[in-house]
Amino acid sequence: MSSKHISHNNGNDSLQGPSANPSTEASSSRKVTRRRMLKGTATLAGGAWAAPYIVPASVLGRNGAVPPSEKIVVGGIGIGRRGTHDLKWMLPEKDVQFVAVCDAQKSRREAVKKLVDTTYGNSDCKVYGDLREFLEQRKDIDAVLIATGDRWHAPAAVMAMRAGKDVFSEKPSCMTIEEGKAVMDTARSLGRVYQTCTQRLSEPNFVFCFEMARSGRLGEVHTARAHIAPWDAAELKHEWLPPEPLPPKDEVDWDLWLGPCRWRPFNSSYVRGAWRGHYDFHTSCIGEWGAHTFAQCQAGLNLLDTSPVEYEYVKNTTGDGMVTRFANGVKMTLHREGYWRGSCGMRFEGTEGWVAAADNYERPDVSDPAMLADFDKIVSAYKERTGRALNHMRNFLDCVRSRQQPVANADVMYHTMTTVHAANICMWLKRDMKFDPAKAEFADADANGFRSRPMRAPWTI
Repeated sequence: MSSKHISHNNGNDSLQGPSANPSTEASSSRKVTRRRMLKGTATLAGGAWAAPYIVPASVLGRNGAVPPSEKIVVGGIGIGRRGTHDLKWMLPEKDVQFVAVCDAQKSRREAVKKLVDTTYGNSDCKVYGDLREFLEQRKDIDAVLIATGDRWHAPAAVMAMRAGKDVFSEKPSCMTIEEGKAVMDTARSLGRVYQTCTQRLSEPNFVFCFEMARSGRLGEVHTARAHIAPWDAAELKHEWLPPEPLPPKDEVDWDLWLGPCRWRPFNSSYVRGAWRGHYDFHTSCIGEWGAHTFAQCQAGLNLLDTSPVEYEYVKNTTGDGMVTRFANGVKMTLHREGYWRGSCGMRFEGTEGWVAAADNYERPDVSDPAMLADFDKIVSAYKERTGRALNHMRNFLDCVRSRQQPVANADVMYHTMTTVHAANICMWLKRDMKFDPAKAEFADADANGFRSRPMRAPWTI
């Protein structure tokens, strides 16, 4: 399914399934389509002598198979440990064909090729070391999975969308407020489908909580509580790790690995994950889980199109206990622990009860067990109303086909990541903040200086 066959219309909240009339003809240089295969069969049959010609059922779309011409062609950018999890989530989808991976590290691109080739039983997955070459050469690719380190999420997404690709990006999806706006503006202007991997927006337990909060079943909701990572700090390191000898470029392209970040000497710890906790590479303990949980809280509060207007500084190193307030007076508070038994939890509190969920719960926690009696009904009603699959990857793939907007689209990402960045800025400047979401401005000149940061050429967006 080449992207040139897709109508680029912006969607709405009522998402539809795959197009009823998908394209049946792909680029001739890329695929043998059903139409071309049948045409070849007819030509042979019409000759003086026609040899037996067997058309595989998979090519015709029989037995549950998806014809090659109707598959979504996908590539990957920066697929490491977390990206491999996402890739294994994507590969079983019958209408996906993963064809290429790009990574600045040789070991990672080779590991992905091995996984993909083993899955498909061939050796077709191509590898690339340079993002620019990858995007320029692979005109056949419809969508990309981006799972680089945080520093590359926004620039890679913008580059991919400009190259005509839809994007599924790991979180946190931007390093600054301005980066998030660039992703949103690019997706809007080019009509691309973008999904950030805040996957709990598509999971039944969390959806139940969102629906309980926004339907009035909890009474008037006055407080949401968002889980932030119980490790590291809000304050980030600015010093460099000690220099080490630069490896061969084919092993690790250090310049590409750094991307938009300030140049620094190579240290192997960076590429093994020790970039976390450094200002140029990370969004702190607040962003680590807040990229998930702020989106979750804002979904239940029906405030995915804005950000809090007030941020109260707390005198600790983590942001634990910070109170943020939206323009309607509802609070969202940040907590490292105390309200959940698992990770990435959120909780909604109203005048008539509360609900909470975190990872690995069999069912949400509730103030009254009777609330769970309608669990299946509430979740089913959500699916019926929105048309969304309760599978975050499937929701993205369905939208690649339908051109509707997925649940964690670029606008949702921008507003909820703005909340992450504003909370971080509050902690860095160690004072209360007032923020205007419509203007994306603080009532504080120093804070406004943190809305963006220099990007190293040529990786500006």
